[in-house]
Amino acid sequence: MSYPRVLLADDHAIVIEGLRRVLEPDFEIVGAVANGEALVIAAGTLQPDIIITDISMPLLNGIDAARKIRKANANVKIVFFTMHADAAYVVEALAGGRSAYVLKGSGIAEIREAIREVLAGRTYVTSSVNRDVVKAQLQRDELEPAITRRQREVLQLIAEGRTSKEIAAMLDVSLRTVEFHKYRILKALGVRTVADLVQYAIKNGIA
Repeated sequence: MSYPRVLLADDHAIVIEGLRRVLEPDFEIVGAVANGEALVIAAGTLQPDIIITDISMPLLNGIDAARKIRKANANVKIVFFTMHADAAYVVEALAGGRSAYVLKGSGIAEIREAIREVLAGRTYVTSSVNRDVVKAQLQRDELEPAITRRQREVLQLIAEGRTSKEIAAMLDVSLRTVEFHKYRILKALGVRTVADLVQYAIKNGIA
């Protein structure tokens, strides 16, 4: 008998182990990673049916990692398992469809329910979040991002304290390209300093 293949992503080992113990009787855990970049790579290599991921992770947050993964595999189901209860996070996470959003304070039964829902092709949102607010925000035209996906990656790395030289090496681009992205981000967001960028990244769940 084959079981649904699950890939776990969280930068806290205790969370990974807890999920593994809960899910292993009914699911095949094919891997576990601790950052968003590793998640993208593992998703391509392991081809899981379901990904359970945190949002706040190093190198690349779970939402942006999910976007990259869906470009390569539109059928993968993603369960966001996070501490962020703000509706803005939920809207960002669910924008790609076929997802579930569960808070870390929820019970184990809710994780299983969320998995069942996404496997059935439905979206699931934890009852701890105001679903009417989420639905209204999903319908708003203003949700188009102010910056590009690549700029979001650069912004997260800036917020993590990486230098422009380090970012250039990590993204395999030139130093001039990184500086241009930084300039465009500052202009798009209407801010002046790196401190402003860090504050924006934290407020909006990018880092």
